[in-house]
Amino acid sequence: MEADRDVVIGGGASRYALKPTRINSEDILICVDVDAESMVEMKTTGTNGRPLTRMECVKQAVILFIHNKLSINQDHRFAFATLSKSAAWLKKDFTSDAASAVASLRGLSATKSSGRADLTQLFRVAAQEAKNSRAQNRILRVILIYCRSSVRPSHEWPTNQKLFTLDVMYLHDKPSPDNCPQDVYDSLVDAVEHISEYEGYIFESGQGLARSVFKPMSILLSHPQQRCAQEDLDIPKSLAKKVPVVEAASADDNHNPQAMSQ
Repeated sequence: MEADRDVVIGGGASRYALKPTRINSEDILICVDVDAESMVEMKTTGTNGRPLTRMECVKQAVILFIHNKLSINQDHRFAFATLSKSAAWLKKDFTSDAASAVASLRGLSATKSSGRADLTQLFRVAAQEAKNSRAQNRILRVILIYCRSSVRPSHEWPTNQKLFTLDVMYLHDKPSPDNCPQDVYDSLVDAVEHISEYEGYIFESGQGLARSVFKPMSILLSHPQQRCAQEDLDIPKSLAKKVPVVEAASADDNHNPQAMSQ
């Protein structure tokens, strides 16, 4: 049913119709890369004085994400998977219980180098779960956290089958003759563009700083049905100090112009 509204424009009245839109609760499948590269040390130190690994930082960021997401809507639910050569369930049953979700996440641990990374099984599982979510008037989102600098992920998935939203956070080493993070990133961008139902976001960082993990996860709190295109994002705002702009005083201004710049 359409909702009619009266709007006053230039002294007159104009009518417009606004169709109500349902914002569905989310089922969020978080898939974390457990390749050996997830244990690379970052430049940020933990409370024990030693550097955090990518895995440790990712865990902290995801735990914060879960609590913040539930503070927005307690009906959101979470499940977890891992990625080595292929994807596997870590916690299959979606839950909105924060304690249960965090306990599952804390059980994450890295494996040895996996070589290839095939996302096909992850997408198959997500497609099936998306159908289950839709039957409950919910939507499914996959958040993939990928950590390999020289292994391009592959997948076999039809480009016309878009059943869920795909977000990606890519943590990598700086480019060198021994890796190819740009090629890996391009492959991930291709996956997001061809698979995501709603606007999917992808973030990458080779800085090795904790904020390069926490900032993207804060942006991923945004609901897929309420997003702008990623190129239109203007968040998070830079915290750099800005020089105030001093406007010239008008002729009838009684204030001292010099005082305005102080």
